[in-house]
Amino acid sequence: MPAISSSVGSGAAGAAIFVDSDSRKYRYYDPRGQRATHYEDVTVDVQPDPERYLLQDWIINFSNGQGAYVKGNTAARSSNWHAFRAPDQEWERTHYQRQSKIETMVQSVIANGRKSGAPKNFDKVWAKILQSHLGAWKHAEFGLGTSLMQAQRYGYTQMINNATLTNSSYKLRLAQDITLYLAEIGMDIPGWDDTLGKQVWLEDSAWQGTREAIETIMGSADYLEQYFAINIVFEPLVGELFRSGFLMQAAAANHDFITPPVISAAEADYERNLANTIDLIYLLAHDEVHGAFNRQLFRGWLTKHRALAEKAALELQPIWSMPHSKPISFQDVLAQSHERIGQILGELGLDA
Repeated sequence: MPAISSSVGSGAAGAAIFVDSDSRKYRYYDPRGQRATHYEDVTVDVQPDPERYLLQDWIINFSNGQGAYVKGNTAARSSNWHAFRAPDQEWERTHYQRQSKIETMVQSVIANGRKSGAPKNFDKVWAKILQSHLGAWKHAEFGLGTSLMQAQRYGYTQMINNATLTNSSYKLRLAQDITLYLAEIGMDIPGWDDTLGKQVWLEDSAWQGTREAIETIMGSADYLEQYFAINIVFEPLVGELFRSGFLMQAAAANHDFITPPVISAAEADYERNLANTIDLIYLLAHDEVHGAFNRQLFRGWLTKHRALAEKAALELQPIWSMPHSKPISFQDVLAQSHERIGQILGELGLDA
């Protein structure tokens, strides 16, 4: 292992030997590939670590003596927290660029749809479903985004924090997109009630299991448990079930061609977030030192959150019977979600 300043006990120039210490690149980390990427240059070791390059320990400590970031913020263990690299390699600039493109697309779809008078042609029952149940779902997305925002603060490395925070940003953007979308099409539909979604979220029995699942995630004090529960468990069993298995399947059959493209961005978001989560959880589950401990921990999280997500999914079943046109059954969608989570757990080695 290359010598670093904390191991040689000196911060003097030339005291430590690290990657590229004899070149003018000033790179002090090992890149994942043969060459460092721009993403690695702006994320790796940006967040300080007393075990890497900080002789003086934490510059600022909390009143309990802990530094700004501690490994104990999660029960998971790692022999090298700095090994993770997000597969999507997203950082500040690329994240803003992608979010901007998505917002431009969503607003264009809504504007063109309204210009053509599309909302007036929605099946009347479907319009009621949108204001009630899509209006309720925006609260689910906001809750998940808020949970990930909290989780981001406690990640031990910038790479983990980046992946968690971009995940949070996507969720909050979708909640905002749904809010604006419903408000805009509501101007073209007589009798529209913007407050109905919140009422349904708080009072309708179909949504109370989803609320319980999300509020349990939000109540966790372990940031990796929150990240795991959202992307490994809740999203395939409830998120995709409702977004892809209901909204995107039933919309066109009920004369609605606007909702699917508005929601489709969320499915692309999830593919990126899932890839990041799988990469991180796989690293921890197969850690040479702590792998067995982590797998047992993850199976405990899986048992806890899967039971809540399964309950939430089953309670949503009545919504599938509401539209006049029903292109896909709830049981078919539920089977797809079970297959999806099975594939995810198999990739992680947590299915046995």
